[in-house]
Amino acid sequence: MRVYVPLTLSGLAEAYKTGELAAGPFVAYAVTPALREWYLSEDIEELEYAALSRAALASLRLLAVDPGAVRRRVVVAVDVPDRAAVADPDRGLDPAALGEVRVSQAVTLAKAAAVHVDADDAEADVAAAAQALGAADMGDDDAQFVVDGAEDHELLWFATQEIPNLVGQGD
Repeated sequence: MRVYVPLTLSGLAEAYKTGELAAGPFVAYAVTPALREWYLSEDIEELEYAALSRAALASLRLLAVDPGAVRRRVVVAVDVPDRAAVADPDRGLDPAALGEVRVSQAVTLAKAAAVHVDADDAEADVAAAAQALGAADMGDDDAQFVVDGAEDHELLWFATQEIPNLVGQGD
């Protein structure tokens, strides 16, 4: 099963240094039955994009609690055994948990298929969105508009071989 792991650039740098993407159990995002029902699509690429978008929002949440992090969302796509990623049936239709899965085992960065990261030009919008996220969660429409502004930026796709350059460890 393809899962999308939300990170920050500093989290990606740490994963690159240690070789471990995440210790189990951890939260990731995937195409779950609830996500399929919510998105009303059978196109797997559209569904995977929806799961990636959910992980990008989770990355924004990580940025909101880490004011020192570079204001770029990071999502790592990785394949795990189906039995290792489980959706919580009690939270299945909770809008905040759509696509959320708990991965039971540790995952190495070597298992990553790709990395998705905001472009440099998204940083101002992502910074504003991270700052507005709390108010948006409380129902502030203006703050939600700011958060949506970050979502207007498509995450760029990077091969795993490009990770050293992304985290400033490349030649």
